[in-house]
Amino acid sequence: MKRVVWTLLSAFWLVGTVWSQSASIEIFQKNALTRDANIGIYIKDLQTGEEVDSYRSRNAIPPASVMKVLTTATVLELMQADSCYKTVLEYSGTLQKGVLRGDLYIHGYGDPTLGSNKQGQAFLAQWVKAIQNAGIQSIEGCVIADLSFFDGDALNPAWLWEDAGNYYAPGIFSLAYMDNTMNVVLRSAEAGSVAQVLYTVPEVPGISFENHIRCTTTKEDCAYVHGMPYNNCRYLMGAIPSNEGQFGVKGDLPNPGLLLAQHLTQRLRNAGISVQHEAEYRSERELIPRTIIYTHASQPVGEIIALTNQHSVNLYAEMMYRQLGSRLGEPCSLHNSETVVRQLWRSRGVDLSSATIKDGCGLAPQDAVSAEAWVQILAYMYASKQRETFYASLPTSGQSGTLRSFLYGSELAGRVHAKSGTIAGTKNYAGYIEMPNGHTWAFAVLVNSAPCKARQLQPIIEKYLLDVYRQHR
Repeated sequence: MKRVVWTLLSAFWLVGTVWSQSASIEIFQKNALTRDANIGIYIKDLQTGEEVDSYRSRNAIPPASVMKVLTTATVLELMQADSCYKTVLEYSGTLQKGVLRGDLYIHGYGDPTLGSNKQGQAFLAQWVKAIQNAGIQSIEGCVIADLSFFDGDALNPAWLWEDAGNYYAPGIFSLAYMDNTMNVVLRSAEAGSVAQVLYTVPEVPGISFENHIRCTTTKEDCAYVHGMPYNNCRYLMGAIPSNEGQFGVKGDLPNPGLLLAQHLTQRLRNAGISVQHEAEYRSERELIPRTIIYTHASQPVGEIIALTNQHSVNLYAEMMYRQLGSRLGEPCSLHNSETVVRQLWRSRGVDLSSATIKDGCGLAPQDAVSAEAWVQILAYMYASKQRETFYASLPTSGQSGTLRSFLYGSELAGRVHAKSGTIAGTKNYAGYIEMPNGHTWAFAVLVNSAPCKARQLQPIIEKYLLDVYRQHR
């Protein structure tokens, strides 16, 4: 009898599951590219609170760059949009009659934007002026990059070795500089030859290369840069098109803080301030007295978050994530960052108990968050005081950022504001859909481990979203 009852209950449960699932889900189930993929979907009307569609919504799925939604939302809730990151100029020793008998320190506190493409180098002139205003005419020591605010895990241990050293997976230090990126300029010659390394932009003192990049008949950039933080040796692998003349391949800077200290040293010398020794860096905090002479403020956090989400900048997301750990003590650690994130969202009523959080940008393959959890976060941010900043930071379908080609020319162009996430066999989206009746949906569509290239998944997801939209508009 018990077996019969259990069988009937199981049957009713299965029928209920199928019944609650929309016919639109069949778009994935009947497609050979997605029918066996790991899929999670959840859509909720934020005005009525009603579920619009759901499919395996509690399955924890690798989010790729959708992870930046969690990071940027957390930063906004804890720091506010108009706050800034600081970088502090300090000196040790004594300053008498213009002579600093000690060292000048650049103390980094996690600003990811120093010397970035957007900011440029103007801040260095401001720093030189501040040093002059402090009465420093000569330095008997050197300029030191203080990296001690973050711990020694400059390379997230959850990231893949094949990513380390590439521009999209740079070392994470408390002092960032020039987007932690260098361009390795090669000479592309005849097919079959090894490309010649010409120079780097910026020039990196002491950089060396183990070069195995071949010039081939490929039409794409298939070259990669590998290397570890602090280590000036970089391995160049892969292939580039032949007979292209000069050809650039992007990699990370081995020690961006040190390069910043070197550049500031040269600026000071050019301004007539002598610096006796060459620049250095410190990764551990020195327990010696220092005097603050200048505090540099970054652009507002809200603007950094907009750049992060619009252009999916791993460096910015990862540095903001790491900086969150300072709320539990210094130096900032990955463990403390995760704890801060979980504590915040637990206090906001968001269930991340099934989530795996290894980084702030989504490069870690172990990251996993359910579609339902993403919608919970999005729903909270929609009601938050930071709603306007967060909402505006997300790319718009068919118009901006990483969603420029998504739903382009369709009925949903301009109506979807979301973050995308892309890796091999994975295409994810999480954000908002503006409906014609004035309602807003929060949604997450996660497609992982499909046997195809990520770009082949985009039209399938577009078809699904359009189908659901047409049924409810």
